Amino acid sequence: MAGDLLELLRRPGPILLDGAMGTRLMELGLPPGMPPELLNEEAPDAVLEVHRSYIAAGSQVILTNSFGANRRKLARLGLGDRAAGLATRAAELARGAGGRVVLGSIGPVGELLRPLGKLTLEEAQEAYVEQAVALARGGVDGLLLETFFDLEELKAALRGVVAATGLPVLCSMSFGAKGKTMMGVSVERFVREIEGLGEERVVAVGANCGAGPKEMEAIAEGLCAAAGRLPVLVKPNAGRPELVDGRTVYQTPPGEFARSAGKWLRAGVKLVGGCCGTTAEHIRALAELIERWTKGT
Repeated sequence: MAGDLLELLRRPGPILLDGAMGTRLMELGLPPGMPPELLNEEAPDAVLEVHRSYIAAGSQVILTNSFGANRRKLARLGLGDRAAGLATRAAELARGAGGRVVLGSIGPVGELLRPLGKLTLEEAQEAYVEQAVALARGGVDGLLLETFFDLEELKAALRGVVAATGLPVLCSMSFGAKGKTMMGVSVERFVREIEGLGEERVVAVGANCGAGPKEMEAIAEGLCAAAGRLPVLVKPNAGRPELVDGRTVYQTPPGEFARSAGKWLRAGVKLVGGCCGTTAEHIRALAELIERWTKGT
C-alpha cells in the first residue's frame, strides 16, 4: 500500500533500497541482448531469486523488474504489445517475493525528444502512463522514475503517471562525475524544477546509475544542499564497468561501497541502495552500516 511507503519515509533514520536487477539476471543466465523484463514471464523464478536475495540482505524497499517495460522500447524488438503485461507481472513478482514496500521501476523510453530526435513529449508520456497503470494494477506502492537524462522527459513522465495512478512518485536522474546528466542538467536545476512543480505526490528526488560510489559523494552533497522539503535517494553503480574475459564486471567491493555510503548519510541522504553491478553482498554491507548509524556507533 502507498501508506506503507509514506509511513516509512516519515520515520527517522535511513531507508535501505535494493541493488541491481539487470546485471544480476545476466549473472543468472540472461542471454546478451535479451530484455530482462521478459524473464518476468519466461523465467520468473530467477526474478524472484534476485528479489528475495535483497530482502534477505535487509532491503526495506524493492524495485520491480520493469525498468524497460514500456511499449516504445519493446516495440523496437517487436514486443510492444507485451509491455503492459510484463510490467504488471513484474509488480506481482516483487509483491510475491515478500517485500513490504514495492516501487515500480520506470526508466526512459530510450529515444531522443524533439528537436534532437523524433519523439514528442506526448508520445513519451503515453508510454509512461501505460507502464505506470500496469504497475499499479500489479500492486506497487509507488513509482520510481529512474535513470533519466532529459529533465523535460522526466517532467512529462511525472505529470502523466501522477494523473493516471495517483501513486507516490520518486524522481531520479543519472549524473556523471561532474554532477550533470548527459543532457547537461545539473543537480541544482533538477531539484529546483521538480520541487518547483509543487506536485504533492512527489516524495523524493535523487540520483542513480551513472556514477560510482565515490563519485556519488559529491552528487549526494549537492542533492541534499539543493533539496528543500523532499528526501534524497542515491543508488550508484558498483564502480565503472570493465570488460574482463568478455564479461562486463563492476569492481567496487561491498566494504568500499559502504564506506562511501557513510558519506552519503552524513550529507543527509534518506534512501540508499545500489544500481548496476551491486549484489546482495553490497546491500548487506549497507544494512550493517545503517545498523551502526542508527545506534550511533
